[in-house]
Amino acid sequence: MGTVFSFVVRDPSPAVDEALRAAVDRLHAIDARFSPYRADSEVSRIARGESELADASPELAEVMERCAEIGTLTDGWFSAYPEGRLDPSGWVKGWAVEQACALLCEAGSTEHCVNGGGDVQSVGGPWRIGVADPFRPGGLAAVLAGRDLVVATSGTAERGAHIVDPRTGEAPTGLLSLTLVSSGPGLLARTDACATAAFAMGAEQGLAWAGRQPGLEALAILPDPALPKRATNGFLRYAL
Repeated sequence: MGTVFSFVVRDPSPAVDEALRAAVDRLHAIDARFSPYRADSEVSRIARGESELADASPELAEVMERCAEIGTLTDGWFSAYPEGRLDPSGWVKGWAVEQACALLCEAGSTEHCVNGGGDVQSVGGPWRIGVADPFRPGGLAAVLAGRDLVVATSGTAERGAHIVDPRTGEAPTGLLSLTLVSSGPGLLARTDACATAAFAMGAEQGLAWAGRQPGLEALAILPDPALPKRATNGFLRYAL
């Protein structure tokens, strides 16, 4: 999926070690089916017109349903067709992290954290999770702390201007990054997709929309280094 996944496991055991290997295998299987970077993936074959979405695997059909739900929730600001080409990775990346966490939980782990390209699902805790600073490569714009944290960041720090406004096809310019934070199991796919949509909306609309979503708080990094940060009212309860 064009990024790096990493694991921190605080309670290793033979069962958890086996689940960790299974989680890595699961991530590779998800990549093989959904990655827009792989010419042989199911998503790429459909995007090229070599097969039909109507004939998609049940797993892809389920993902497309979830993408449609987020599209409705965001009034069209999230789409599985950025730039007009099938690419549901805005949902899949967070969902893949959830899948890995679920395997570790089933094996008995109650203290772990999975990071997929800066989007994090943690179990147990407390955990400290850094938010990348777009102005300082390798630096942090904020540090979040808590239990069962879910953190998703959309922006330019890791992959450049890769998010487009689905209505215009142009890259948004009002934000450098937007981070959404929540807490609870199985929430990263939704949080990540919402972060992508809110980033596309821009600073004013994106923050206002995020602030209306139950259980979500937001931190926006703006292009102006003199006044770079804005946040929703409840964000500070997560910040150190």
